[in-house]
Amino acid sequence: MPDTETLFPGFREHKTGPIFARVGGSGSPLLLLHGYPQTSAMWHKIAPGLAQQHTVVVADLLGYGASESPPGDGGGEAYSKRQMARCMVELMSDLGFESFNLAGHDRGGRVSYRLALDHPERVEKLSTLDIIPTAEQFEQMGIAGGLGGFHWYFLAQPSPLPETLINGAPEYFLKRMLGSWAGDDDHSVFTEAAMTEYLAAANDPETVRSWCEDYRSGARFDLRLDRDDRAAGKKISCPMLALWGGARQPHRRGRFMATWRRWATDVTGQGLDCGHFLPEELPDQTEAALRDFFAS
Repeated sequence: MPDTETLFPGFREHKTGPIFARVGGSGSPLLLLHGYPQTSAMWHKIAPGLAQQHTVVVADLLGYGASESPPGDGGGEAYSKRQMARCMVELMSDLGFESFNLAGHDRGGRVSYRLALDHPERVEKLSTLDIIPTAEQFEQMGIAGGLGGFHWYFLAQPSPLPETLINGAPEYFLKRMLGSWAGDDDHSVFTEAAMTEYLAAANDPETVRSWCEDYRSGARFDLRLDRDDRAAGKKISCPMLALWGGARQPHRRGRFMATWRRWATDVTGQGLDCGHFLPEELPDQTEAALRDFFAS
């Protein structure tokens, strides 16, 4: 399925355990993690530029893209961000990197901050793209957030309800999700090569099952873990950059910064004039923000 030659020219493919990744460039290591309902292809507009300064590793999350989809447990640890973070630590160790820079979008952002909390010695700098922590997301969502983020509740329903409905019209569901979160409902920001990967994943029932297991864990295991860490005062200790799409809700700056300051000791932030998919909607600005942060 992966079209590495087209999407990431000069990158090589790599596999560690269940995790598929593409690796390119040279210099300090930088791991990039994608979100739902995408694959690592979402980084293809900015990874080559970042690879001029870093050894860039773009990985498919557990159960997504070309990574394997192990059995789930209905919301336990199997598809938790803790388990996904362990997979990424193993991947980077296998590549020879015991510490690294880390950027994650959407679900990948949740894996990233969990990795920084669980394995602080591994993460030199962290950037999250268009997320706040899972516990905060559920608690702050409200009616408007619940309508726009209905998938948080839908995908977390017990099997096989969401899988059955999505598998009945996977292309419609995928494009509905992508379009509703992109600025101006604009599908044109997704290149043909990237969309080909996204559609192939959406048409794979095992990937759809993994999506749902991911969200089931989010609403159960991940939520409990976040609340426990927050109650214990556990914080992200490395320098952190929070980026978000500011076009849909211009007032988000206050919410994002206030939230992340409760979770990190050294955080800066910036909103970009786009929707949810920063690396695809505004690749030049996103690349520049990440390049400057990880180079400083």
